[in-house]
Amino acid sequence: MRLLFVHPGPLLYTKVFLRLEPLGLELVAAAARRAGHATKLIDLQVESHRAYRRLIAEWRPDFIAFSCNYLANVPEIVDLAKETKAVLPACFLCVGGHSASFTARAIVEHGEGAIDCVLKGEGEAGIVDLIAAVEGDRNSVARVPGAITADGEGPPPKFVHSLDDLRPARDLLPHRRKYFIGILDPAASIEFSRGCPWDCSFCSAWTFYGRSYRLVSPEAVIEDLQSIQEPGVFIVDDVAFIHDKHGFAIGEAIARHGIRKKYYLETRGDVLLRHKEVFKFWKTLGLEYIFLGIEAIDEEGLRKYRKRVPLGKNFEALEFARTLGVSIAINLIADPDWDEERFATVREWCLSVPEIVNISINTPYPGTESWITDHRRLATRDYRLFDIQHAVLPTRLPLPVFYRELLNTQRVLYAKHMNWSVAPDFLKIVGGLLMRGQTNFVRGMMLYPKVFNIEKMLRDHAQPVRYEIQLPPPHAVEVKAPAKAADLYIHAPRGRAGRHIDESTERFVDATRMGAAG
Repeated sequence: MRLLFVHPGPLLYTKVFLRLEPLGLELVAAAARRAGHATKLIDLQVESHRAYRRLIAEWRPDFIAFSCNYLANVPEIVDLAKETKAVLPACFLCVGGHSASFTARAIVEHGEGAIDCVLKGEGEAGIVDLIAAVEGDRNSVARVPGAITADGEGPPPKFVHSLDDLRPARDLLPHRRKYFIGILDPAASIEFSRGCPWDCSFCSAWTFYGRSYRLVSPEAVIEDLQSIQEPGVFIVDDVAFIHDKHGFAIGEAIARHGIRKKYYLETRGDVLLRHKEVFKFWKTLGLEYIFLGIEAIDEEGLRKYRKRVPLGKNFEALEFARTLGVSIAINLIADPDWDEERFATVREWCLSVPEIVNISINTPYPGTESWITDHRRLATRDYRLFDIQHAVLPTRLPLPVFYRELLNTQRVLYAKHMNWSVAPDFLKIVGGLLMRGQTNFVRGMMLYPKVFNIEKMLRDHAQPVRYEIQLPPPHAVEVKAPAKAADLYIHAPRGRAGRHIDESTERFVDATRMGAAG
């Protein structure tokens, strides 16, 4: 069969701060290609809808799979599916990915017959079975594990038991120099582990993967890294180096093979403090950026998001990170309940620290506990606004005032790193990128005032809405304890057996999950 895999267009913040290669879709495409199918991939982050239309007209695929990792892309995907079905009525259209898994039935309904199936769960584990059903008897599609169709639902989705089985089909993307994260331009993405053993209320990684945590072997990581041409590498793990032995093993293999890259990773403050030596070692290998999801600067905020890293530990982690000599980015979550005084307090704190500070907006997503507790007071159900940059919950301040305070805060933080005192270093970085012909970061900075402005944000809220997120059924019970959140899971939890960590790390995770660790 001729297969086409499609990643949808960019979101608000991806137009400015980062544009990541669609690593998950590359892995799914690799599984399909290994099964003997002719496979192509188009990324609408870097190509146009016109290019997509030209491709399907010329190649006429038998099977198209759209990746839907972000809710904000749902309307684009549904509209493209309807347009495609009108041109290629015999083509089988499927949607998969993280957000699609939590909204599968709704996406099928939005498609009004254009979307034949939503495949829940890890795509690499289910795509080959789905393709085989489409090739054989399309009536059997509804019996494929993870499949959701208008006619029924298959068994639970399969799990990828070994992350070493596949390498991403990176060769299917012709515009690789278009991917970047900050000043790592260009940058590829790589996976060292998958899943997260914690259970923060605002996050759906743990509900998707069933609180599992699996590792890629050092040998597989080296093979993948050796295939990457880009000088920058973003490690996509939800929390890097939970298991210190694994971090050391990969690092030692990188050193033996003489691989030199610049790395960007994300981790937690308590993990950073627990495994200081791992992060010190990775500094010698090329670690340049650490992203810390602190989320809040007060205990009340941490309790709200069930981010059970004590405030003092977060600040201690920041102090240690500064000693590494790497750039540090912090994320804070702005709550729609904030007033002007609260924004002013946050601005003052952000200006007092040397780190880059990003601010996102508290957004309940399907698959999170916040969705169960907050969905009934949504101010909008427009998928396009569920991008952590728009307020979808009612704001205490009038909406224009809330955005004014939010954008003023973001501009102040932006200006902190773009003033005359840092101009020489900044211009040196920009000059180096432009000398190499890399303009992604520079273009993003130039786009910032056009993308993030009050008038545009308010216009986004005023758009006509064709597709709305469906609310949970009325009988849905508010989740009180993560162990009873069975209805939230995509992949059923397998308990201790699903987490590839040693007993010491398991105890650490349990203690920090329950807030017992000091």
